[in-house]
Amino acid sequence: MPMTPGLASNLRLVGEEPETTDRDVVVEIDEGSDVPVMDAKGNVLEIEHPDGSISISLNGRPISEADEGNRGDWFDNLAEDIDAGTLGSIADDLLRGIKDDLDSRRDWIEDRAQGLKLLGLKVEIPGLQGATDGAPVEGMSKVRHPLLLEAVLRFQANARSEMLPTDGPVKIRNDTNNSTLQDDQLANALQKDMNHYLTAVAKEYYPDTDRMLLMLGFGGTSFKKIYFCPLRNRPVSDSVDADDLIVNNAATDLSNAKRITHRIMMRPSTVKRMQIIGAYRDIDLSTPQSYQPDAAQREKAAQQGISTDSFNPEDRDREIYECYCELDIPGFEHKRKGKLTGLDIPYRVTIDVSSRQVLSIVRNYNEDTKDLPEARQNFVKYTFVPGMGFYDIGLLHILGNTTNAVTAAWRELLDAGMYANFPGFLYADTGARQNTNIFRVPPGGGALVKTGGMPISQAIMPLPYKEPSQALMALVENMAQTGMRVGGTAEMAVGEGRADAPVGTTIALIDQATKILNSVHKRMHTAQAEEFQLLLECFKENPESFWERNRKPAYPWDEQTFMKAIDDFDLVPQADPNTASQTQRLMKIMALKQLQASNPGMYDPIAIDTAALQAIGWSNPSQFMAPISAQGKMPPELQQAMAQLQIKKQEADTKQMLAEAKIQEMMGKSGQGGLDPATHDLKMKELDVKAADVKLDAQNREADRESRERVAMAKIIQDAIQNPVGLQAAAPLMSQGLIDGLENPG
Repeated sequence: MPMTPGLASNLRLVGEEPETTDRDVVVEIDEGSDVPVMDAKGNVLEIEHPDGSISISLNGRPISEADEGNRGDWFDNLAEDIDAGTLGSIADDLLRGIKDDLDSRRDWIEDRAQGLKLLGLKVEIPGLQGATDGAPVEGMSKVRHPLLLEAVLRFQANARSEMLPTDGPVKIRNDTNNSTLQDDQLANALQKDMNHYLTAVAKEYYPDTDRMLLMLGFGGTSFKKIYFCPLRNRPVSDSVDADDLIVNNAATDLSNAKRITHRIMMRPSTVKRMQIIGAYRDIDLSTPQSYQPDAAQREKAAQQGISTDSFNPEDRDREIYECYCELDIPGFEHKRKGKLTGLDIPYRVTIDVSSRQVLSIVRNYNEDTKDLPEARQNFVKYTFVPGMGFYDIGLLHILGNTTNAVTAAWRELLDAGMYANFPGFLYADTGARQNTNIFRVPPGGGALVKTGGMPISQAIMPLPYKEPSQALMALVENMAQTGMRVGGTAEMAVGEGRADAPVGTTIALIDQATKILNSVHKRMHTAQAEEFQLLLECFKENPESFWERNRKPAYPWDEQTFMKAIDDFDLVPQADPNTASQTQRLMKIMALKQLQASNPGMYDPIAIDTAALQAIGWSNPSQFMAPISAQGKMPPELQQAMAQLQIKKQEADTKQMLAEAKIQEMMGKSGQGGLDPATHDLKMKELDVKAADVKLDAQNREADRESRERVAMAKIIQDAIQNPVGLQAAAPLMSQGLIDGLENPG
């Protein structure tokens, strides 16, 4: 029978005489420890705790020590159950490792700071003599060439238009072939409500992603963090600047990084809120220390014209490190088959840098993988061009040196022009003493110069400055064009202004000029698809947050229906991975229209025009289509043209009938005139010739009329086939031979 440790018991077998003894029986109960209840195999199925609570195995499986030591939600804050000494040791080890990670990327930070300066976002006036930026004389230009800035802005504008459509970034992909009407309705509702969530509920998603795309084009690397926010009480997808995601130097991607640290500047009130809701330990924290920004952060603040110093300690933000790492924490060791393995398992450790206190320790792996824990994916990496290590290549690395060279050449040209117009000079020291050595003569004005009796041409000599060189100007233009071509921002001179340029050549030029942009777009599409999958994982754990803020959902969601929908359908970006810009999309539509015009019987004109209108930007193309009842009828303009042609034919037939009647009348009169036979024969021959002339003239007019009708009909049908209804009306006319010889009306 099950025994209860810690309690003394006297047992006897049934039918056995009780044993007589004169010993005292002492029963001791230890009220300060847990009392387990075990089955016949020794597995603990129930535990009575000193506080009166009971832990019971609901599924019949034994309660392991690890499970019992970590009661509550799987992602609870474990720091509440860890002693202060262990927490201090964890904080010291992690802070030391994070410092090494920061030191390992110092050169990368310096390059990023220089790149921010190359953007030229700060207004700079001509430098003073002895300025710290190296300007040797007063008035030297500090202008910067906008080559890098233009490339970044063009990329960001194009990426935003493709990755963030106005009606939402998500669409549903269903690869099954046996979907029912109910499945289609559920898929459409999921797509509509997910787009509503990302545009109306998570209002920060679009501006935050827009800002991320700017920094992605600039530095080549950006990140998205997908998690459930306990303060907003919903899943969120926030961008993380590459400067704020600290990774050890041995990593090549997020999956094999030993330690990933997200640096967060958090207001003290936000930290307090996190403590109130139990996400952070409710402990007293010291006054925040003055934050020491790195070179990139200082330059970013300088470009905005702001200061990072806060003299009032109460106004300082707290520097928080959220470290995703692997640890072997005493009391929470990894066990397999009941034995300690010594395996470091994934955790998320949050540390306040100023006080060096651990605020939270949370498991970073799912409960169903606890046998061999695998870290949860929390970040998605967006890549411009893959680099040789963890950090990728951006327009800064592609155009940085070229921008520096063109900037230097621009400054030389401006300074040369300034010195050519306002040259410096040398004056003799044998002349009279001057009141000043700066002579600035305004237009129509003069300046007093004391020469001591010397000719002024001998007392003062201007320095021989040269005008800006044409060769240098040509070199600057060449460097700028090369940089624009490499950066993918060169203007595409397709067709060189020729209206009759071959379509194939134009498409080839566009394809060649957008290869880099296309490859970057495909990488962004892959990253965004991964982001949406992580967002769905968050919704699986918190399904009610999907519909509880939507006042007019497209479907009456409940947990079971929602889980079925996200299991059956895939959420993918609405952007087309094979179309990187609106220009490419319109070129594809034009090619499709040309194929339709050359073979009108092979294509559905309504489907093609619907796709064309959607590509142009109309979300509801059917509003422009004629009603179904009118789609088989001839358009009014075509009916009017056909009526005019019929009227002209009737007029020509009438003229011909009148001419024939006149000839018959003349022949009748000639037979009644009493002429002699010779004269009569001559008159008859003249009438025959005149009748033949009239008939030939009538035939010529008929041929001209038919020719004009054919040309007019061809033009009408060419105009008509540009719309689906016109093509349907023109098809019977073409089949009746009314426009024979019109091989390609398009």
